[in-house]
Amino acid sequence: MKCLSCVILCGGMSRRMGQDKGSMIINEKPMIIHILDVLNYEIDDVIIVLNDESRVRKYEKIITHYQNENKKYQFHITYLTDEIKNKGPLSGIMTGLKKIKNSYALILPCDSPYIQKKFIQVMKEKLNKNPNVDAIIPKHLKNDVKSNIEPLHSIYNKGQEFLINELIENNKLKVNDFIKHLKIEYVLIDNENICEINFKNLNSKEDL
Repeated sequence: MKCLSCVILCGGMSRRMGQDKGSMIINEKPMIIHILDVLNYEIDDVIIVLNDESRVRKYEKIITHYQNENKKYQFHITYLTDEIKNKGPLSGIMTGLKKIKNSYALILPCDSPYIQKKFIQVMKEKLNKNPNVDAIIPKHLKNDVKSNIEPLHSIYNKGQEFLINELIENNKLKVNDFIKHLKIEYVLIDNENICEINFKNLNSKEDL
């Protein structure tokens, strides 16, 4: 079975929420902790990508305090800042992929606190059945969603960093600009193996 890293994107500006989302308290825990708890014993190493050093220190403090009070995670956590600033999630993906220990990484946003272990396990199983793909991307069966795929809750292979850098230099900043170059295996969001709740983002105060 392939080993898997995880890159958590925490570098967004959070304009709609009005404050940093990953550190917000949801059900008595910061959002980032909800994600890390689910990753425990499923992932080998975690890269948290943030937008500046002050946020790095903030997240280190939150996570260290939680581990001291509760439990140690079995994976190592590395904190990084976006290699190219203010260029959206593609820059965070590139920054994280450069530093992962394994050949593949699960990419997750910090504002999805309802990630389930079963989702991670199904994604890993799909990767192990398709070891030569560039990406494993969840795909909605429903048509009444904004996008029928979830490229920010996906697995990508290391080695795509040059392509991402080239896209950013040409101001092509959408993740869809990136994935159209990849060999993709889709996994269905069927509410049995993978549930819709995994992809619920908390973007604004109304969402809370």
